[in-house]
Amino acid sequence: MAYVITQPCIGAKDTACVAVCPMDCIHPTKGEAGFESAEMLYIDPGICIDCDLCAQECPVRAIFPDADVPPEWRHFIEKNAAHYAKGEKI
Repeated sequence: MAYVITQPCIGAKDTACVAVCPMDCIHPTKGEAGFESAEMLYIDPGICIDCDLCAQECPVRAIFPDADVPPEWRHFIEKNAAHYAKGEKI
C-alpha cells in the first residue's frame, strides 16, 4: 500500500507533508524545478513506506492510504503513480 495525494491538494500545494516525510517521496518541493507550475504534489508509490506522517500533517486532508481513497478521487491513485512513471522526479 502507498499513500496518495488527492483533489484538495490542487492549488493548495501546502508542503507540511514534505517536511515530515522520512523517505523524501513527495514532490515537487519548493525550490525544485516544476514546483510553481505543478497543480499539486505527488507521492512516489515505489518509495512510500506507509508511515502515515504525511496524512496526519496535511492541513487540507488530501492524503489517504490507496485503499481508503474516496471513490470520487480514486483516479488520483494512477495520477500519483503516472507522475513518477514519466520520470518527472527521481
